[in-house]
Amino acid sequence: MNPLYTVAEIRAIERAATATLPQGALMQRAGQASANAALDLLPLTTNQARVLVLAGPGDNGGDALEAAAHLSYTGAQVTLIHFGPADHSRSSAERQAALQRAKASDARFRAVEDANIAGTEWHLVVDGLFGIGLKRPLSGALRALVETVNQLRCSVLALDVPSGLDADTGGVVGPDGVALHATHTITFIGNKPGLHTCDGRDYAGLVDISRLEIDASHFAPAALHLNEVKFFARHLKARRHNSHKGSYGNVAVIGGARGMSGAPILAARTALNSGAGRVYALFVEDALPCDPGQPELMCRLAGDYDLDQATLVIGPGLGASTAAQALLASAIASGSPLLADADALNLLAADTAMQTVLAQRSKPTVLTPHPLEAARLLGSNIGAVQADRLASARTLAARLNAVVVLKGSGTVIAAPDGKAVINTTGNPALATAGTGDVLAGLCGALLAQGWPHWEAALAAVWLHGIAADVLVSEGRGPIGLTAAELIPAIRAALNRMVQHHGR
Repeated sequence: MNPLYTVAEIRAIERAATATLPQGALMQRAGQASANAALDLLPLTTNQARVLVLAGPGDNGGDALEAAAHLSYTGAQVTLIHFGPADHSRSSAERQAALQRAKASDARFRAVEDANIAGTEWHLVVDGLFGIGLKRPLSGALRALVETVNQLRCSVLALDVPSGLDADTGGVVGPDGVALHATHTITFIGNKPGLHTCDGRDYAGLVDISRLEIDASHFAPAALHLNEVKFFARHLKARRHNSHKGSYGNVAVIGGARGMSGAPILAARTALNSGAGRVYALFVEDALPCDPGQPELMCRLAGDYDLDQATLVIGPGLGASTAAQALLASAIASGSPLLADADALNLLAADTAMQTVLAQRSKPTVLTPHPLEAARLLGSNIGAVQADRLASARTLAARLNAVVVLKGSGTVIAAPDGKAVINTTGNPALATAGTGDVLAGLCGALLAQGWPHWEAALAAVWLHGIAADVLVSEGRGPIGLTAAELIPAIRAALNRMVQHHGR
C-alpha cells in the first residue's frame, strides 16, 4: 500500500513518536536520511562535490543543518546558507543542537549575498528552507533565493516538501507565490498528497520516503492512498474459452451532437478495444451510418435505443440541446451503470433537480469531470477546485453519491464515503483533445464487464496514464500525441496486466 497523510496526521504521528524517543532523535534521523539521499545524487568523488545547503528558520532547517554536517564529514564541499529564526528563544532545542553540529563541521557558512549562488557550478542544492508548516507565500530575500536556485542546472533535493509547496493540496502557497523546483524529494514519516497532485508533480520530482524508524503502531489507517495495481488486480481475469460476446457486456456511448461526432467515436472505439462485447455509438442527431475506421461499432440514433440494455457512457459531444437534456434524464433514470462525462456534467450542473435524482440512483455511477466541469457542479471556480483538489472531489462524490474522477495532474478518484486515491501514472501527453473521451470509454468497458465502479475507475485512470507513459517512452510524445493513439496502447497494457495478474 502507498498511504498518504495530511499535515495534521503527520504532526500527530510525530508527537506520538517523539514522546517515546530521546530528544532530537527524529531530527537526527531526518538529517542522516537527507545526507544519504544527497550522497546518492553526488559524483563518486565526493570530496570534489560542491553542495549548497539552504537551512530555514524552523525544524526543516534543523534537518538541513544535520544533513550539512553529515555531508561535510564525507568530504563534500558544503556551503551553508542559514536563516535563523527571528526569535531565537523559539528555536527548538533539537534545532539549536543541529546548528552547533553544523558549526563544528567543515561546512562553510555564507550569507546569501556572499555565496555567489548563480556563479558557482553546484553539483547539488539541498532545500531545507521550509517544510510542511508553511502558511504564507515566500517573499523578500527568500523568494529571490528560490527564484535564483530555480535557474540553476543541477540536482535539487527537497527535504520533506519543496519550499513553497502546500503539502496537503499540492498548490504553490499564495496567489502569486513561488516554490522551489526539486528534482528529488525525500519526505519524512509518511508520504504527502501535495507531492502528487496539482503542482506537486512539477515541483517535487522523484519522491522517496523515510519513515525515520517510527514504529508502525503510531500510524493510524490512512483514508488516502496513491493508486496502484493491487487495488484492482483481483478483477483482472483471464477469459474463458467457453464464452461469447454477451459474456463481456454492452456499452452504449451517448453523444455526438451535430459537428461533434468524433468524441463518441473515440469513446466507443476505446470501449470496444478494452474488452466490451458489443458497443453502440448513439447519436443525439444525424447518426453516422457506420464508423469506417471501426466497423464493429453499431451506430444508432440515441432515441431509438433501450437505455436499460447497456452500460451507459453519456456526454462525449452530447451538446446542450433539449434532446440532450432529455437523454441525460433518461440515462439517469435507467437501471444501467452510468458514466457521465463532458457535456453531461455541464447539463447536470445547470439542473439541481437532476442532481437530486442522480444522487438517489442505486446503480453504479461514475463522474469524470475536469476542473472546470467540477467547478460548475460545485457552483465554484477553477481556482477554488485546484486549491484543494482532494476536498473538491470528495465533496462532489458525497453530494452526488457517485465515484468521482477529478482529472488533471495527479487525478483524484473519490468515493462517497470519503475514501480517495491519487493516481501516479500519466504525463502531459494527455493534455490534448479527446483523451477524456478515451478515459470514459475505457471505464465504461470495465463497468460492462462486471467490475465494481470503484475498482473500474481506479483501473481506468491507471491504464489510461500508463498507456501515455509507454507511448512517451517510445518517443511518440508528449508533444503531439493524439487521443486515438492511446487506444491500442491501452489494449496492450490491459492484456499484459491480465497475463500477469489474471486468474
